[in-house]
Amino acid sequence: MDHRTLLRAMFDAAVTAAHPSHCLPPHLPAPPANGRIILLAAGKAAGSMTRVAESFYRERYGLGPDRLTGLAVTRIGYGEPTAFMRVVEAGHPVPDEAGLAATRETLALAASAGEDDLVLVLLSGGGSANWIAPAGGLTLADKQAVTRALLRCGADIGEINTVRRRLSDIKGGRLAKLAAPARVLTLAISDVPGDEPGVIASGPTVPDPTTREDALAVIRKYALDIPEPVRRRLDDPASETPKPGDPAFARAEFVMVAKPADGVRAASALAAKAGYEVIDLGADVEGEARDVAAAHARIALDAAASGKRIAVISGGELTVTVRGNGRGGPNQEYALGLAAALEGAAGLSAVSGDTDGTDGGAGKADDPAGAYVDSGTLARAAIRGLDPAEHLSNNDATSFFEAIGDLLTPGPTGTNINDLRAILVR
Repeated sequence: MDHRTLLRAMFDAAVTAAHPSHCLPPHLPAPPANGRIILLAAGKAAGSMTRVAESFYRERYGLGPDRLTGLAVTRIGYGEPTAFMRVVEAGHPVPDEAGLAATRETLALAASAGEDDLVLVLLSGGGSANWIAPAGGLTLADKQAVTRALLRCGADIGEINTVRRRLSDIKGGRLAKLAAPARVLTLAISDVPGDEPGVIASGPTVPDPTTREDALAVIRKYALDIPEPVRRRLDDPASETPKPGDPAFARAEFVMVAKPADGVRAASALAAKAGYEVIDLGADVEGEARDVAAAHARIALDAAASGKRIAVISGGELTVTVRGNGRGGPNQEYALGLAAALEGAAGLSAVSGDTDGTDGGAGKADDPAGAYVDSGTLARAAIRGLDPAEHLSNNDATSFFEAIGDLLTPGPTGTNINDLRAILVR
């Protein structure tokens, strides 16, 4: 197996380990004796999770639309075919009108739940943008402006969601509060470092341990210019979220069905089978993409000096502080930073990709997921007159790797456990 084929196989192994067809059925409960299953799904895996759950309940229990109802909201291009469950495609990472309308319907479905019903919530990363319900008189434009500002400043996902919970009628435990006293079971695919339930899709069904002051601190930290209605909302005590101990969570349960560590484990197993000694840097790596790339390059170069066959593998979620006007995302920027730091060193190759299938970009389903790097990357770029430092300063990794044919483009994968990075040292 050539090195790029192995790298792609490792990426695919990570995706397979966390795909709903593999991880979801063991956790799906029996239907309630006298009530309905109200299935509410959001995120990049919402289409595939809904398809798997619908098939499970139709085939095992013979449920039809009278006992199984609900709505899924997923990113544009991430929908999957179902028999009768509705799947709505909406904007991500910036929310849109389709998401707004679908979220209103989701809230109405939750509010309709009775004590005998089961509200089955299927969550995955991306749900924060898909479930958009502006609170306190805010408009969609206000929410879009805040989202863009948070994405551009380099804030991590925890900081972003701390702010978004206070601007929403669905996030931060409010969905569970609305569905009570029905039983609420949340089955989630984690895409966040630490697998914190409150961070995945901004925690719509779990108590929120963060505070309004935490959200204001994020705004101050990045000196964000936010719309005045948003600032008034954050200053209003009414924006505070339900906390641990709230009776709304008495019948609410949260189960993680797949985690980033599952993907790292699957990729590591494949590398070990191919004869590589694995250095596992963990599934929760965070930081500025180019800085992490430089650190990983030093690890790889030190490993190369040992003369061993080594695979340096990591997961997590990197960030990019946008200073230019190019195209890219954290995985592509990491790959470009890695290529520059490795300086064409022989015997090294790498891949960095977002397991949902797309990395930043224009929000299209065919955006690249990441990129490949090897000892010939800089030489191929030089032939085309490409300067990696120039592309890095302009946050334009996509154009760089597109020109040399090194983009990773799997398309939507049906799951989302964040980034998978692997460096092979031969």
